[in-house]
Amino acid sequence: MVRRATATLVVVVLAVLAGCLGGGGAGAAATVESTATETASPTAQSGSPTTAAAEGDVTVEVVEVVDGDTIKVVMPDGARETVRLLGVDTPEVHAENTPDEFEGVPETEAGRTCLRAAGEDASAYAKSRLADRTVELRYDEKAGERGYYGRLLAYVVVDGAEFNYDLIAEGHARFYESSFEERERYERAERDARERGVGLWSCATEGAAAGGADATTDDGLSVSVVADAPGNDNDNLNEEYVTLRNDGDDPVDLSGWTVSDAAGATYTFAEGTALDPGASLTLHTGSGTDTDEDVYWGRGGAVWNNGGDTVTIRDAAGTEVLAYTYE
Repeated sequence: MVRRATATLVVVVLAVLAGCLGGGGAGAAATVESTATETASPTAQSGSPTTAAAEGDVTVEVVEVVDGDTIKVVMPDGARETVRLLGVDTPEVHAENTPDEFEGVPETEAGRTCLRAAGEDASAYAKSRLADRTVELRYDEKAGERGYYGRLLAYVVVDGAEFNYDLIAEGHARFYESSFEERERYERAERDARERGVGLWSCATEGAAAGGADATTDDGLSVSVVADAPGNDNDNLNEEYVTLRNDGDDPVDLSGWTVSDAAGATYTFAEGTALDPGASLTLHTGSGTDTDEDVYWGRGGAVWNNGGDTVTIRDAAGTEVLAYTYE
């Protein structure tokens, strides 16, 4: 968080000169008053990471929590503003929900009812953390300061934590598909929440990802698969993926390990690939830049059969470690 300091320096110099024949003198009195005020960043706590503050960040008072992703605040100049939390979308509580906006949630009355309850949970979560609090608003250069309806668009930082990110990580919101700087990080957080089936993702009953891990070894290594990407699978290859998660106590060296489907299509993990305890690694079918959390197969077409397939994990010696068959 950027630290800002303002200083007011008041210098009053009074000089009185008096002189006469046979004697002379000069007297000077100087008074210096200096005051400084500083707005310091809150101490970062464990939890969600925050990004560098942008120019124009302000401290505001929350006067109303409208729902999980909208608040009303008083600005430093006394003006009241409505703030739409950037990059997130919680289920509706004041209008009808559209289940197909939330991956895996069925377009049924049960799906809508479940989302309404999840929206109420998100609102309660927002009230518990933001109501009547002093928070920081951080703007995003890509998204701009205001949205289509004239509301402020901002990240909300409270107690050193990025509340928008926490909404997604706890399963209270999906990431909103628009242009903003934190999009990739938010997308990963949503994927992890979906795989764990937490929060609103407990409403999901369609697709393999809805139930979290699909198969787990005794050592805590699990695999889950999203075979049916939104839209045409061949046009959306990076939304078709397999995720490995290590819930064991020890790191897993994946160097030379393979992932294959029933037809024999095989991906081999690069030398030095490791999965620490509590970490996940997602193998996307399409192309991209490998990171510690995401790797890319580079295929030109979909791999995983929507109608059923088998995910087989083998170690570097070719020994089967884990196999999961879905229908």
